[in-house]
Amino acid sequence: MWELVKAGGWLMTPIVVCSILALVIIIERSHTLQFNKIVPNRLREQLITRLRENGDIGRTQLMNVKEKTPLGDILATGLLYRQYGLDSMTMHMQNRASVQVHQLEKNINMLGTIGAIAPLLGLLGTVLGIISSFLAITDGAMQDPTMLAAGVSQALITTAAGMIVAIPALVAYRYFQRRIIDINARFETQAGLMIQELYDYQLLDNINSSAMSQLTTLAAVDDESSHVSNELSIDTSDLNHTAAAT
Repeated sequence: MWELVKAGGWLMTPIVVCSILALVIIIERSHTLQFNKIVPNRLREQLITRLRENGDIGRTQLMNVKEKTPLGDILATGLLYRQYGLDSMTMHMQNRASVQVHQLEKNINMLGTIGAIAPLLGLLGTVLGIISSFLAITDGAMQDPTMLAAGVSQALITTAAGMIVAIPALVAYRYFQRRIIDINARFETQAGLMIQELYDYQLLDNINSSAMSQLTTLAAVDDESSHVSNELSIDTSDLNHTAAAT
């Protein structure tokens, strides 16, 4: 193996560096992008249950939840801003989700870059090797055609090496992208379910107060309308009675 690396020339050095970087990123992201570490099971249910039993969750407890997992950061942020209404709560949850997704995408774009650059480095090494072989023929230093074949085969080593590095890097890049899309979808689902449960269990005080205010206003309008209608009917009956007497 080491003989092949040496035969490939100096351009094998950046290709080897790319392979090491790709391997490190793949291992690190595989360890990080695990669903149970990012979207733990029953976290939302635990928070809602604690909120229903105690009426509130202390800020210290919510900060501890925020620091443990990305989903905990999003849900705890929503609960911290629950008292400011649904719009504020949703906005801050969306902001935290964007931050978490950005952090999960760390170094993934570098995999795509390695997948694009490695074949080009290999192709460049091959082209330079072929040029060197033909220059040797032109100078008369290479008389045997088999030596030309040997030189070309050595030059092709860099192309093969570049492809060997690029293919798994691109596969991992697409896989991690798909994983992050799935994680983001779970973020949205969990956040939406929590908002719905808060509303169902009447744990969004501002929204409930607003709704009650609107219902009270509508009831008052209905009462006033019915009162006016009754007065009009009384006036009409009086007019009919007067006309009949006349």
